[in-house]
Amino acid sequence: MKKLFLIILIPFVYGKAAAQDTLKITGKSFDSSAFANDDTLTHSDYLLGIGKVFQTLNKAPNVGQFAAPIKAIIRDMDEDDSALNIIKERLSSTDRTVNIRNLQMFNLLLDHLIDDNKRYNKKLTYYDSILDGTKKEIFLIRKDSVMKDIFRNRSLIETFKPQLILVHEKWQNADSIIRQVNILIDQTLARISNNIITIGELSTRTDGLLETTGLKAFSKERRYIWESRTTRLSPASIRGFSRVVSDERKITLFYFEHSRDLLSFLLFTGIIFFYWIFYNFRSAKRLKKTDQLDLIGFKFVSPIPILISLIFMLDLAPLFDLNAPAIYIEAIGFVLMLALTALFWKQMTHTLFYTWIAFMALFIAFSATRFLGFSFYIQRWWTFSVNLASCALGIYALLHFEKQLRKFKAIFWVLVLYILFNTIAIVCNIFGRVTLTQILGATANTALFQAVGLTVFVQLATEAFLLQIQSSRIRKQYSQHFEYSGITKGIALLVAILAIFIWLVVFFTNLNLYDSLNDWLTNFLTTPRELGSISFTFSGVILFLAIIWIANFLQRYIAYFFGDIGDDEAFNNKGPRSRLLITRLVLLIAGFLLAVAASGLPLDKITVILGALGIGIGLGLQNIVSNFVSGIILIFDRPLRIGDTVEIGDKKGRVKEISVRSSTLLTPEGAEVIIPNGDILSHNIVNWTLSDNNIRANVSFMIQELIIDDDKKQEIKEMIRSLPGIVETKSAEILFNSFTAKSIEMKIFFWCKDVTKTEQLRSDVYSAVYKYLHDRDIKVVW
Repeated sequence: MKKLFLIILIPFVYGKAAAQDTLKITGKSFDSSAFANDDTLTHSDYLLGIGKVFQTLNKAPNVGQFAAPIKAIIRDMDEDDSALNIIKERLSSTDRTVNIRNLQMFNLLLDHLIDDNKRYNKKLTYYDSILDGTKKEIFLIRKDSVMKDIFRNRSLIETFKPQLILVHEKWQNADSIIRQVNILIDQTLARISNNIITIGELSTRTDGLLETTGLKAFSKERRYIWESRTTRLSPASIRGFSRVVSDERKITLFYFEHSRDLLSFLLFTGIIFFYWIFYNFRSAKRLKKTDQLDLIGFKFVSPIPILISLIFMLDLAPLFDLNAPAIYIEAIGFVLMLALTALFWKQMTHTLFYTWIAFMALFIAFSATRFLGFSFYIQRWWTFSVNLASCALGIYALLHFEKQLRKFKAIFWVLVLYILFNTIAIVCNIFGRVTLTQILGATANTALFQAVGLTVFVQLATEAFLLQIQSSRIRKQYSQHFEYSGITKGIALLVAILAIFIWLVVFFTNLNLYDSLNDWLTNFLTTPRELGSISFTFSGVILFLAIIWIANFLQRYIAYFFGDIGDDEAFNNKGPRSRLLITRLVLLIAGFLLAVAASGLPLDKITVILGALGIGIGLGLQNIVSNFVSGIILIFDRPLRIGDTVEIGDKKGRVKEISVRSSTLLTPEGAEVIIPNGDILSHNIVNWTLSDNNIRANVSFMIQELIIDDDKKQEIKEMIRSLPGIVETKSAEILFNSFTAKSIEMKIFFWCKDVTKTEQLRSDVYSAVYKYLHDRDIKVVW
């Protein structure tokens, strides 16, 4: 066996390429010039030193684990580069299929790409920092005095020969791993830098095209339509058409990859809406009271709300994604039209339904213009024909269905806009303004169908809320009939505001005005203004008012969500009503604090306002503040609750409402007495229902003679106990007084379960006892 063996003294990893220095050891000589140490070490010290080298070299496999995530990043970059190349090609070509909607989408995709590359760069920088740290630790091995001492002594080399061979093997493995990871990181970082530069250039070009498109749209882009010449569709153009469709598909798929979180949230919203409707119908069916839901007269909601949940999602889709690809917007519109068609099938007259189908066919014909593979000349005539047919159909619908459309003013005016935009598009097409023709045609179609869809959306949301109220009342066994016209108006108003916002956003986006308007409004609303010494922004003021309004809306309508509309039926359910009252107060306070925080109003200025308010309180607002504080005490201390029967001073009735300023009593005569909260706390409060609803009542009879013995008394007590509404655990009492020569008064005391039904129960007891006395020939004087 040869005495010669090759062993590595030190793994050298220096710079990005991980260079190495080795020391060859032979039986005759070895190079120990790199080691110089006169310290005397023990055998254990040498083993410990070699062990430390092993620990250092064992970190290399940990660095090798970075290869898998780096390769995953490279695969993601390959997909990004595919989309980037398509965008680059589409922006560089003169292909007319690149419309404004796609430019907007390209801009958004480029933003996604730059975010992706920044994320990749951050990960790789982290991996590179760990790699550098590992290389530095390995490099420091060359300064290890123990290893130097081993290579100065031939006997030590022979003694630790197995360990040194393992060191050599581990070094080779570590060197290979570090070199590979280092190359991966360097190459990927260089690719990222190149992509960031390319993306920046494409973003600048896209922004420029978007800015100049509006001006160019009004200029003559093509010859007048009568000057165009027909060209035959060549195989090359067919291949170009196929490539356009393929590119659209790739870009759309790439876009969905980066928007799947939003789409997942949209799907989740639809599922929640479906379950909400389904649960309310199921709960009514379980209680066998589905007929009570018919009292409201639902038009759209149904026990299996698959279709309306789909419409609900599609109507909200633009709000989740304002810059979606053109093909995505058109697909959403097409699916929405199909869903609406299925919804309208049995609700429209035949003539109106066929008119709707005609509108849908024109929408499809216009959207398919770019994908039919026609020559540009034929595309212009095709668009011209579709715009002309749209105008004719719009005028027909306006004249023949005016009465129906007048009920939906939004659809009426959008239809007028539809006719106007298609008319202008025809003129623009004739005179060579092709881009403007595409903009106006797409905007007209999208605006009309979205207006119809959002009108249905408002009705769906309103009916869903009414269903919630009715099903809650059924579950709580309230009276099912209630007046819902006022509630409907409030709910419809809030949903209509959201629907108008969605419609306006998509409308201006299609016109390529959304970004400009958004920038202008942002600048206008966020510019600091000065009013004396106070600095504010319009956005802060609007946000403050909006949050206050929403908080007030929620505190007004949250009780409706649980079936409490303020009627007498809900008074008996005192616990939930009191909790709702606290919830309403919390919503108001939280809304105010959130509004102040979100608006950015300076707290020092608010302190000044509060100080001025304190002076006002001292001058004349004591009663208002006293009532406000008393209202908070009533809400949290709860000496009385909504639904309690109370006596306050000379007033007696049931508590109908407790607000922060005053409370309302409903008297037995039906009058509503409004009492300031401060007056309530300043009087003695007699609460008949604080701990329970029981009350003792009595009836009296004048009978001719005292002939009622103990047996008859017991019979009367048992008869009274059997009446509904009597507290069975408390026996009635029968007393005699007011003796005269001809009569005697018999007074009966009994306990009622419900203080609000005392008079009714007293009448029942009167009737039952009178019948008992009459049947036994006991004469009642009065």
